Amino acid sequence: MKSRSATEWREFWRTRGERELGGVLAEYEPCATRVATLLGSRAPREALVAELARIREHELHLAPSPARDAEVAERVLTWFEASEGSFTLAATDGLARAGVVHTAHGDVPTPAFMPVGTKGSVKSVDPDELRALGASIVLGNAYHLHFRPGEELIAELGGLHAFTAWDGPILTDSGGFQVFSLRDTLLSADDDGVTFRSVYDGRAERFTPELAARIQEQLGSDIAMCLDICAPAGVTRDDLELAVRRTTQWAERQRDLPRAPGQLRFAITQGGLDPELRTRSSEELVPLGFDGYAIGGLSVGEERAPMFEATALAASLLPAEKPRYFMGIGDPEGVIEVIARGVDMFDCVLPTRTARTGSALTWEGRLNLRNARFARDAGPLDEGCPCPACTRFTRAYIRHLVNQQEILGLRLLSLHNLRFLIDLVAAARRAIERGGFETWRADALSRLTRQPLER
Repeated sequence: MKSRSATEWREFWRTRGERELGGVLAEYEPCATRVATLLGSRAPREALVAELARIREHELHLAPSPARDAEVAERVLTWFEASEGSFTLAATDGLARAGVVHTAHGDVPTPAFMPVGTKGSVKSVDPDELRALGASIVLGNAYHLHFRPGEELIAELGGLHAFTAWDGPILTDSGGFQVFSLRDTLLSADDDGVTFRSVYDGRAERFTPELAARIQEQLGSDIAMCLDICAPAGVTRDDLELAVRRTTQWAERQRDLPRAPGQLRFAITQGGLDPELRTRSSEELVPLGFDGYAIGGLSVGEERAPMFEATALAASLLPAEKPRYFMGIGDPEGVIEVIARGVDMFDCVLPTRTARTGSALTWEGRLNLRNARFARDAGPLDEGCPCPACTRFTRAYIRHLVNQQEILGLRLLSLHNLRFLIDLVAAARRAIERGGFETWRADALSRLTRQPLER
């Protein structure tokens, strides 16, 4: 993590610390700036607790409260650790990058695939199983969690980490993709926000940038995404231009809003396949100084070749010292290609959704376990895979489970598909670190495309 001089630290505290920790330290005013001095000097936790206790008792003449002083010190230190720099770039090979995203709940080695737990759960997979598979971060969705069970309830029960029993990093999407992709529910959109019908009860609801930020603050995620406009493929240039303009305006409104302690906030670039609009979006958002940047508005139905071309351009326009996140890609070939273009993070429901259709991701291609050819196949899903499905069960047995609609079959395929992608990305990282990414990429793509899909 980067280190700041005393002057740099004072300026950082003035422009960000006071805003983000004002509520936490309000009871210690007007002496809270001394806490900033201790943080800037990297004083240990014990010194911070002692200073808070001294301020409380001797300057504000309040009753002692050791537990409260310790709680506030912990929240302040968590924020400080996250604020010191959200990303460390460890190695590059061509455009491909290996690094670490630093969050309040731990580090995320990149490239990183993020399993999707839309409603607070990666479908059918226990948090301990996710850890065992090698997942370092999971994704939740503010849209769905806002409606069921509600961010207030989640906050009351300790935040999203406690609620879901996942103690690692969590990224929450703002809900923008859901609002604009469920176009039959969209009622209106304007510069202030968007009105739509809830997919849960059909009632008209309103999302604004401020609400999206407040939901994610209460959820307490480690990375919060700005509300944006995700235009579908094939729209007019005027529609794309409007999406870019409003996405920038909304990002400007969200940048300085309150956050959960230590929470990072990422902006999302838009522009579809249009190079000029892609450039404009990045040039407008990068100077705002977000903790990271996502590439949005791709993988929404366009052709693959121009999508990868737009990805390369979008990534090249983003700051090298900030993490880059491609929203919504999860097929093995696609993941390799966006890594090759300088992307650090990606998410997709593909591994678990594919599992629920009875298919497995393997180095032989995508296997449809419903097919009769697997009825007597005594081999594992993928030779050498260490997941629970491959080390204990045969293709024949998993096919039987899938065809009989046994939940275990879908769970085993979910575990396998997640492990396959997580291991694929870990292998990409190792190749980047040793300077052999292009050789690894060529070999991996050759193996993945050697067999036809859905055999």
